[in-house]
Amino acid sequence: MIRVLVVEDSATMRHHLRESLASDPELQVVGEAVDGAQAVEMVGRLRPDVVTMDMMLPTMSGLVATEHIMAEFPTPILVVSSADRQELFSTYNALAAGAVDVLEKPRGDASDAGWARRLCAAVRLVSRIRVITHPRARLDGRHRTDRPRPAAPASPATPRSGDDAALRLVSVGASTGGPGALTELLRALPADFGAPVLCVQHIAASEPFAVAFSDWLAGQTGRDVAYARDGMRVRGLAGRVLLAPPDRHMYVGDGLVRLSTAPPRHSCRPSVDVLFESVAAEYGSSAAGCLLTGMGRDGAGGLLRIRTQGGVTFAQDEASCIVYGMPREAALLGAAAYVLPPARIAARLADLARTGTRR
Repeated sequence: MIRVLVVEDSATMRHHLRESLASDPELQVVGEAVDGAQAVEMVGRLRPDVVTMDMMLPTMSGLVATEHIMAEFPTPILVVSSADRQELFSTYNALAAGAVDVLEKPRGDASDAGWARRLCAAVRLVSRIRVITHPRARLDGRHRTDRPRPAAPASPATPRSGDDAALRLVSVGASTGGPGALTELLRALPADFGAPVLCVQHIAASEPFAVAFSDWLAGQTGRDVAYARDGMRVRGLAGRVLLAPPDRHMYVGDGLVRLSTAPPRHSCRPSVDVLFESVAAEYGSSAAGCLLTGMGRDGAGGLLRIRTQGGVTFAQDEASCIVYGMPREAALLGAAAYVLPPARIAARLADLARTGTRR
């Protein structure tokens, strides 16, 4: 049995969660908490296999409860939240603090068909993830809030264009645990880092959750972050961060960013492999590929393609991964020249952008 703690202040929603989970014989609700403080206490006492976590809770918010749980009793947390903008930002903060996935609450319309099945599948999935004491969740006694942490102010340095930089383009892929890893990497890049950064982040949630990710990431990192549009010229993207839009592959070709609804790869659309393979063909030795935390194998083959074309390649190290799946596959293939935590990947990218050295 997979033992589940439900954290939700609405009695109606708790009943819905309990009934939905009861439909799966592999799942057992072992407790229900109505606020964050009670959730932390019950995780320590009951040691559930999975926590379903609401964000907007009395006394202690879902975000602060997530930080406490990941610091004191690391447990796979599935955020079950609404698409309200304030709640969306708290949800991404919780994902950066160690929660592993998100499921939107029922909307009360036709989209609710099959919601109970999706909930049970998500709980079973996250129960298999070996979580760590998340670095951002180690508590030091300071006051925590739901507000995004402000990024360090950018210096007035002007980014170099792609033609002038030794490194012309950086491609990044991430899945489970990716919001935190991607934030750490982008924060650690220097303010004048000039190469465009193209990112595929798997977000297994509805479009409202996915669309808000760019705004959240920009607020966390202080960088220019946006979703890609088909036909954007790569030469005009110096210093910018582009994300693959929900349910669209992103790739590069003939100097342009292209979007596609081609079939999924590794059950993923967008797919990291689609991006990496195009980057290898288009930019070769002037490109970098970075594969961050995530479940599955998407991106490993594409990262190897970048390396064989002379580009520099990175995989996130196991100690800093929420899920050491995609980076592990890359390491097994010999696709990663460097295996490092995100901040050290950023430092190496900055060095490459300055000098072009590929020792």
